[in-house]
Amino acid sequence: MKINEASLSKSAQKIQDILSTKNIKTTVVELAATTRTAQEAADAIGCAVAQILKSLVFQTKETKEPILVLASGINRVNEKLIAQHVGQKIERADADFVREVTGFAIGGIPPIGHAQKIKTFVDQDLFQYDQLWAAAGTPHAVFSLSNQDLKSLTDVIIIQVV
Repeated sequence: MKINEASLSKSAQKIQDILSTKNIKTTVVELAATTRTAQEAADAIGCAVAQILKSLVFQTKETKEPILVLASGINRVNEKLIAQHVGQKIERADADFVREVTGFAIGGIPPIGHAQKIKTFVDQDLFQYDQLWAAAGTPHAVFSLSNQDLKSLTDVIIIQVV
């Protein structure tokens, strides 16, 4: 894992500050390689793709409510299952909507620190791994966390996503 030794970018520092405030003992790192996809992140970090916590933003079709799904990097999210939990049809959010509701661009969306409160569903498959890796605000920034940290950081609903 090749780490960028410079100080953290503004978005990555915001996530580090939130983690510190919540007493999560981890460090945001910015990598030379991109972590935009789960495979790229796993390759850059040197972990299994399944340990990558990917953040997918959807919106309800009728009310345009944002929905965040935190899924294992190897899982393809079944949108019909998510819609059943939400109670309405959903669709993938576009880049502008994602930035508006999270404050971050696609490819760097962290599980915390969003611009607004977002209903969040977490893939139960993530809880079989002691160590997970999540984006930290940019396509190059990541942080590690335990599955218990994930539960404590976010107001989540744990579900099967595939």
